[in-house]
Amino acid sequence: MLGGAVAVLVTGQISPLDAALAINIDVMLFLFGMFVVGEALVASGYLAEIGRRFFSRAKNPDQVVLFILFGMGIGSAVLMNDTLAVIGTPLVLALAADRKISSKLLLLALALAITTGSVMSPIGNPQNLLVAINAGMASPFVTFAVYLAIPTLASLIAAYAILRWFYKEEFTAREYASLPAMPGDARLTLLVKFSLSIILLLAAVNVIASLAFGSMLVTLPLIAICAALPIILFSQKRFVIIRTIDWCTLVFFAAMFVLMESVWLTGFFQSMVSGAMLSSVPLLLGTSVIVSQFISNVPFVALFQPLVMQAGSGTAELMALAAGSTIAGNLTILGAASNVIIIQNAERQGATLTFFEFMKVGLPLTIIQVVIFAGWLAVVG
Repeated sequence: MLGGAVAVLVTGQISPLDAALAINIDVMLFLFGMFVVGEALVASGYLAEIGRRFFSRAKNPDQVVLFILFGMGIGSAVLMNDTLAVIGTPLVLALAADRKISSKLLLLALALAITTGSVMSPIGNPQNLLVAINAGMASPFVTFAVYLAIPTLASLIAAYAILRWFYKEEFTAREYASLPAMPGDARLTLLVKFSLSIILLLAAVNVIASLAFGSMLVTLPLIAICAALPIILFSQKRFVIIRTIDWCTLVFFAAMFVLMESVWLTGFFQSMVSGAMLSSVPLLLGTSVIVSQFISNVPFVALFQPLVMQAGSGTAELMALAAGSTIAGNLTILGAASNVIIIQNAERQGATLTFFEFMKVGLPLTIIQVVIFAGWLAVVG
């Protein structure tokens, strides 16, 4: 992505000023803030402790898979899917070893959980964030919940059914050992608790304000920056945390905004899109799933959302764009960056998933999920 951005700058396809103006500062600030909180969660050991306590309640393979699907799925709606990919991979691999369950099954459950769960929140993944910010939604938390929460939960149930069908032999009862407690950083844990409280409090304030006054009181970037401030200001590990956040993703986004703006200015992409595609929820869902496999979901949304808005499409169409581009990550490994993160981290520990092992489960699940979201959006839209 950075190579593409440099190329369009060097060849004069976009001016330096237009390139600078194309970078969405709101998105960059939000991602930075959430990455700081996510990195601190890992460094403090607090998230590992939450995971240990949470999964100690799972007494059999069915419960383990359900806990991953719904625990990680709902968690990704708050902390973003890429964050859960980083911190969830070692946790599920430890679970696989302790419970003597296939690591492939639990890695798939993690990938499907954080992709699917992130659909129902404006801060669950970067493409949802783009939709919420660029559409100027007055109450994004309420809007995403009304349009996408119920089909998301139904899609998580579908993921469980598909996993149980393909890995039925892994769901027999077995002996297991509990995950051991890991040492943590008490001071950083306290700061992380403050940060998480800020996210939940400000999100609640926005929901209440949206219901009462029809608009948010606190912008999404401000929520993320406020959440990161306790760590940046008071943690002795602030520089280590800032240095180790996912800077590559931030570079990716800055470069993507430049490259996609250049593509937009050529008019090439607009000429390929039909009006029917922009106003039909099923077509939007299908197009989002398919095209996201080739150019990735975030660049697709960056290019496609302006067309949807220019066509005068409603909220249901925008929600279809968000949902389709997100569940695209369930079709193949390349459909979502979080999938790649999970597999890269797993391979460092001697486990992996092949492209076809993933797609064997992902293809039928994605078809089912498209039907679920299309049906629900047809009802509420």
